[in-house]
Amino acid sequence: MLRRLYHEQPASFEFTPANLAWAKGQITKYPEGRQASAIIPLLWRAQEQEGWLSRAAIEHVADMLGMAHIRALEVATFYFMFQLQPVGSVAHIQICGTTSCMICGAEDLIRVCKEKIAPNAHQLSADGKFSWEEVECLGACTNAPMAQIGKDYYEDLTVESLSRLLDDMAAGKVPAPGPQNGRYASEPLKGLTSLKEFESGRTKFNASAQLAADIGDTIKRIDGTEVPLLTPWLGKGGAGDVAAPVKPKAAAKAKAPAKPKAPTKAAEPAAKEAAPKAASGKPKKPRALKEPRKGGADDLKMIKGVGPKLEKLLNSLGFYHFDQVAKWTADELAWVDDNLEGFKGRASRDNWIEQATLLASGGQTEFSKRVKKGDVY
Repeated sequence: MLRRLYHEQPASFEFTPANLAWAKGQITKYPEGRQASAIIPLLWRAQEQEGWLSRAAIEHVADMLGMAHIRALEVATFYFMFQLQPVGSVAHIQICGTTSCMICGAEDLIRVCKEKIAPNAHQLSADGKFSWEEVECLGACTNAPMAQIGKDYYEDLTVESLSRLLDDMAAGKVPAPGPQNGRYASEPLKGLTSLKEFESGRTKFNASAQLAADIGDTIKRIDGTEVPLLTPWLGKGGAGDVAAPVKPKAAAKAKAPAKPKAPTKAAEPAAKEAAPKAASGKPKKPRALKEPRKGGADDLKMIKGVGPKLEKLLNSLGFYHFDQVAKWTADELAWVDDNLEGFKGRASRDNWIEQATLLASGGQTEFSKRVKKGDVY
């Protein structure tokens, strides 16, 4: 398929301050001279900001990464995840039209899009709120027919349910993603035939739909204000902690730091305490408490990625307070990741330490604000 840039282009593009800080943070993931490796995440962020990729946005990202414009254009035009024309301000509907979905009624869903949105794919609706296209297999064949709307899957669709979804979104509502016919995930239509013992303790939605619902607005485009900017690869975790990598030549010319004076005996304990603890590669259980301190336990569910089950598990391991989590070393974090039964690795993936550090200091994350408002399921 021939993919061209849209015929009407804006004169310029600039990242918002929040997205610019995020973009600079991503660039620091890569060594000097390899900044072009950040091309896909930066193009994606530009698309999230504007809804689609303009020529100005593509060239702006190329300039940030020191790339020739044609190289960035090659990436943007190759991957179909990048929209090269304006999309609906509320949602862009991607109907899967491959075998399983086609057999189960995808053509009827496409007819709904033609009637309720626009006659042609990539054409904006009259009110500018919606656009649509047919895409290749999205890998949710068990729940066919389905559509990807924004970043989430809406499955087990019918003409009626897709029409209702479009009406709800047009009215400003945020429908829950996942199966739309009452199924929890991709179990048999008549219900579970095995593993029934887990049915009573499950979350309101299946894992992917629950995560989307926890965000609070599943069709909202990322704008850079969702969570604090974290750059743990720099050894930093606070919002806006972005440091440009030091060029090898500049590092060679830099003067060697003065040799520190030997600490006095009185200063030695403080020096040892201040020294960062390097990871040894051996998981180590963090210091735990037998019970919460006076005043009660912190609400660990304020940490994104910690639900009721995980909070209960953490309490059983002796962790009740944000400052406990904030003080975990790399080895202790590894121990926690290994001992989160059913959730192994989540503490690292969701940056619990960085979140807990902010919460322990009295700050708030966007997620904790939503928890307080009761917007998180």
